Amino acid sequence: MTMWNPQMTGRVQPLDDGTEASQGVVVRFFNAVYAWMAVGLAMTGVVGWLVYTHPAAMSSVMTRGASLGIFIGELVLVLVISSAIRAINATIATVLFLAFAALNGLMLSVIFFVYTLPSIAATFAACAAMFAAMSVYGMVTKTDLSTLGKILFMALIGLIVASIVNIFVSSSVLYWIVSYAGVIIFAGLTAYDTQRLRQMALSIGGDGALAARMSIVGALTLYLDFINMFLFLLRFMGNRKQ
Repeated sequence: MTMWNPQMTGRVQPLDDGTEASQGVVVRFFNAVYAWMAVGLAMTGVVGWLVYTHPAAMSSVMTRGASLGIFIGELVLVLVISSAIRAINATIATVLFLAFAALNGLMLSVIFFVYTLPSIAATFAACAAMFAAMSVYGMVTKTDLSTLGKILFMALIGLIVASIVNIFVSSSVLYWIVSYAGVIIFAGLTAYDTQRLRQMALSIGGDGALAARMSIVGALTLYLDFINMFLFLLRFMGNRKQ
């Protein structure tokens, strides 16, 4: 599932006072966020590879009806996780997130069919490095990125519209513009979302139960940033199979 990113509302509050207690809260929260994000990426990769290596499953997934059903299922899961996170416990939130990651693996199994494995691995490594750099920036910067986030969200809408238009016009120029713009937009959103999650961690404080649930929202947000940036990078870093 591409080009969907649940944005949190509200402005970024002033950064914390830098005390050991506040830093500990942030560290514990992001340890959970990054851990679950990694699990989600692994789930997506494993499911995608398993589908690719089983021709019957691959054929089923590539049908229009199946693809539409998977897309709707992903959209529903994202909306449920994002909107009902305070009404469900951490276990249910985790199961829903992993279900989403597995469904996304079904959708993304096609990349193994289109691109060579070495180019997929190289693109993943490049994306991981870019993601790490932007996430660190979002974590340590003293600049309020809320204005940038609003600009990027509007740019994301434009990106979706341009992608839909290009389905019909099939312009190679527009294709590459969208590809490079997609990388830039999701790199920026990674920094923005990381800063937002940092402020979320500080606002949660010592509420362990809420932190456990919200860490799943954080993992989903950064997972989507990573996946979308990876897919756009793959457009010009991936080597297509002959």
